[in-house]
Amino acid sequence: MEGTNNEYEAFQSFTRVGLDPEFIHLNDLRFKRIDLSEYSAIFLPGGFSAGDYIRAGVIFARRLADTSLQDLKRFQDEGKPIIGVCNGFQVLTETGMLPGWGDGISREIVLAPNDSSRYECRYTFITMEARNPLLSHGMSLKIPYLIPVAHAEGKIRIINPDKNLKKLEDNNQILFRYSTPEGSEGGYPWNPNGSISSIAAISNGDGNVIGLMPHPERLFYHYTNADRSRYGEVAVGQRFFTSIREYIVMKGF
Repeated sequence: MEGTNNEYEAFQSFTRVGLDPEFIHLNDLRFKRIDLSEYSAIFLPGGFSAGDYIRAGVIFARRLADTSLQDLKRFQDEGKPIIGVCNGFQVLTETGMLPGWGDGISREIVLAPNDSSRYECRYTFITMEARNPLLSHGMSLKIPYLIPVAHAEGKIRIINPDKNLKKLEDNNQILFRYSTPEGSEGGYPWNPNGSISSIAAISNGDGNVIGLMPHPERLFYHYTNADRSRYGEVAVGQRFFTSIREYIVMKGF
């Protein structure tokens, strides 16, 4: 899809943990050159697909839905991972795959412009809020992980928040929250966009569809950490992608 980026970093991250990724273009799906059922996981990268024209992710989502929505739903129903980072997260909300409560394209959550009204490219921290089958092998609850963000439209807004925020919490679908270095919720700049309840990532009800605004693929090696003495020898990206690999192997996908 024109305008995506970070697909190479994601490709490298999957390769580094011992998997064998492939690039798939939207036209490969449109013209049936590939069969999604032959794959173990799907990763939708960040960027500015179609220039974020209309709003972020919407054109990519419509094209993806037109060509492959039923195939994606079968992929999801089999328990295989579908991960969207940044623009990929926006795409998953626009298709209705997140939070995954309705049939077809149903938008209970949107990614809106940042409160700062500008592109935010910085480090922040996230803490894992709910146990997730994809991330149970490498990441721990309530531990602050240093991670980069880079987006202009990352503010999570929830339609009917009094009802649906509680529904997310009750279903354990809030996967990560932005936090301070100590692991507590904080305002700007730790929450870089003003997301409700400091939400940085959510999943579907089964946990195998994940959308997150921060970029784990941009911080794979520990030596790129801002402070190795504080944040350890294993960076968030290595933890994230290693855990995805362990889930795939365990499930035999």
